[in-house]
Order: sequence, then structure tokens, then C-alpha cells
Amino acid sequence: MFSAGRDDLVEMKSLGVRCGQLGIPGAMDLDESAAAVWRDALRREGFTLVTVFASYIGESYADIPAVARTVGFVPKKTREERERRTRDLSDFAAALGVGSIACHIGCVPEDPGHPDYAAVREMVRRVCDHAGRRGQTFALETGQERPEVLSRFLTAVDRPNVRINFDPANMILYGTGEPIAALRALAPHVVSVHCKDACGPPADVPGALGTERPLGEGSVGIERFVQTLREIGFRGPLNIEREAENQQERLSDIRQAVRLLTRLVGSG
Repeated sequence: MFSAGRDDLVEMKSLGVRCGQLGIPGAMDLDESAAAVWRDALRREGFTLVTVFASYIGESYADIPAVARTVGFVPKKTREERERRTRDLSDFAAALGVGSIACHIGCVPEDPGHPDYAAVREMVRRVCDHAGRRGQTFALETGQERPEVLSRFLTAVDRPNVRINFDPANMILYGTGEPIAALRALAPHVVSVHCKDACGPPADVPGALGTERPLGEGSVGIERFVQTLREIGFRGPLNIEREAENQQERLSDIRQAVRLLTRLVGSG
């Protein structure tokens, strides 16, 4: 996955990437002029977008309590603004001819009786309906809740176009499950994936997140992940996500990830 404002298409192509997801910063304009710029760039470089991914102003991933307070659709004060932003993102993606949008919706309560549960469910339904009118799926990214909680939530949403963007590293970062077992459990809902790696949070720091690692150097078991994707019949792109702060380190790690995935796909 590459980020608007941080990466450019020529740079991504130089790493061996020809398609992927576009991460949209929370403050980026999503009007027709912005869409026109991206349409021209994508056409010029022969680059295919498979998902447009939302982030929102005010989100913090400093630790798990910060995520719970600030991320996605759960914080009450920002719901209206973020729903409007997500609808705008859907329109922007449609203008680019992209058939899927995605985001983190935040830490969904485990108790369906919690008032935030119903509010987030209804918000996801409305976004699904808006996206559905544009022929799009709406993918919820994994990691901030246990797989069985997410599965129940998808059933509660009850929309044909709600799907999952499966990120195996997030299961480790948040300590919410073993990624291969989670992938098998959620397989019918998976429309897209992130190829990302991580090590778990320190046991002696309550609320800490784990640490992202270059692909193949964490606890995911990327060989098993790719093999399991093959076994469940997933045939979509393998979207590399690397969030290192240092841009040169990040680009180097993406290049190495392309080589690793090329080898693993070729050996299957």
C-alpha cells in the first residue's frame, strides 16, 4: 500500500510494484480536480489501483488505548465528520474507477449491547449502502478486535458488500489472535490483504502495541501466510505495507518484500 503525499507512482514502479492500494491522508482534498490528477498519473504510469484506503484527522496509533480513543468510527465526537469523509472517499474512488474502499473502523466493542456497537454498525451499514450504489465493496481492516468479534460484527452489519482487508501483522501488533488461524476463520469475507510483518507487544508494558518488522523478519510466518492464501482460493494482489518512519529504509524494505513475495508465489 502506498501513501498519497509520501510516495509517487514512478518510485513505486521502480521497486517492481504495478498495482496496489492508495492510502489517503485525512486532510487531502477529494474533489474532482484531485481525482483528475490521479487519473492522469495512473493512466500515464500504467498503474492499477485495487483499493482506496481512508485515514482520518485526529487518529493516533501511539498505543492501544490511544487507538481505542481516536481511531475510526468508534469515537462519538468525530462520527458524523468521518462518515461524511468516507462517503467522499467512496466518490473519489469511483471517479478513479476503483471498486473497493477500506479503513480501520476502530476497536469495536465485544458486547453487542454496548451503545457504541449499534452506532458503529449503523454507520458501517450507511457507508456500505453508499459504496454499493457505486458498485464498491467496503473492507474493514483486521487487527483491532479478535476474529470471532469481527465475524459476528459482519453478520450484524448484514450488507452484501461489507468485506475484510486482512492484515496478519495487525493481529500480532494488537495481540488479538494468531494470524493464520484468523485468516482461515475469516476467509469467506476477505477481499484484499496486506503483506506486513510484526513482533508482539512487550508483556511488561500494558496497552503497548507490538513492533512492525520488515516482511519475513517478524512473527507472521509469511511463507505460511502466502500458502494459506493459496489454500483458501485468494487470487487478489499481495499489497505490501511498510510503515517505517525513515523513507529510504521503507523503500529498501519494500524492494526486499517484492523479491520475497515473488519467490514465494513462484515456488507455489
